[in-house]
Amino acid sequence: MRVRHLNCGTMTPLGGRLVDGRPGLLRRATLVCHCLLLESDTGLVLIETGMGTPAVTEPERWLGRRFLTLSRPVSRPDETAVSQLRALGHDPADVRDIVLTHLDLDHAGGLVDFPQARVHVYAAELAAYRAGNKRYRSVQFAHGPQWIEHTDTGDDWFGFSAAQEILPDVALIPLAGHTLGHAGVAVNTDTGWLLNAGDAYFSHSEIDTPGSIPPGLALFERLVQTVPEQRVHNQQRLRELRRTGDVTIFAAHDLTDFELLSRPAHA
Repeated sequence: MRVRHLNCGTMTPLGGRLVDGRPGLLRRATLVCHCLLLESDTGLVLIETGMGTPAVTEPERWLGRRFLTLSRPVSRPDETAVSQLRALGHDPADVRDIVLTHLDLDHAGGLVDFPQARVHVYAAELAAYRAGNKRYRSVQFAHGPQWIEHTDTGDDWFGFSAAQEILPDVALIPLAGHTLGHAGVAVNTDTGWLLNAGDAYFSHSEIDTPGSIPPGLALFERLVQTVPEQRVHNQQRLRELRRTGDVTIFAAHDLTDFELLSRPAHA
């Protein structure tokens, strides 16, 4: 199996180093939508989808005015997951399965570009959307995704309980906090385990050193959390896992993580 790291949506909010931790205050920060493409003999699997084609063609309807104002996503058709797959020589119809950490618009907005795919998500996350939670963009799911619901039950995985293998070499790891049904997605690659931690944390510095997250990002993290105690607890567990060196962990929007893992030696 080959693993490719894709940025399926760049965001440029105000705040500079207060948001992304890089030098410079009077500039826009840079955040990414870090997705994975798994290529195997049995087909293609996407881990996350980014914001999708309609985010470029009709952004206000798809993403909402508030998100556009605060996040300032870059309008680039070539960054959509479906465009990147075509550029790699793939037929998007060959994507058999999509696995999501959660249903926020910058993670699940691209589902519409792969209507034939089965969509794997925790049942608690799907229940929150179906109950009318306003954080989710119902327009993004109007095409009727082929939902595959999973419960947070399973086996031990590096100290995390209830890990569930949902596809060959792909497992869901419970990481509730950011949302009620938030998951990590673990992939068993040829070089070891890779964990997409989604929005369980937002900055590589935060998971390396407690309290070191850029202040603007820390504020945003608190504003969008659903279960604060679980979020904090899971971050500590991820720090402990990072220290073991057994698993490569990345956050969905961290540019540093993406740049490191998308280099040829890792891609």
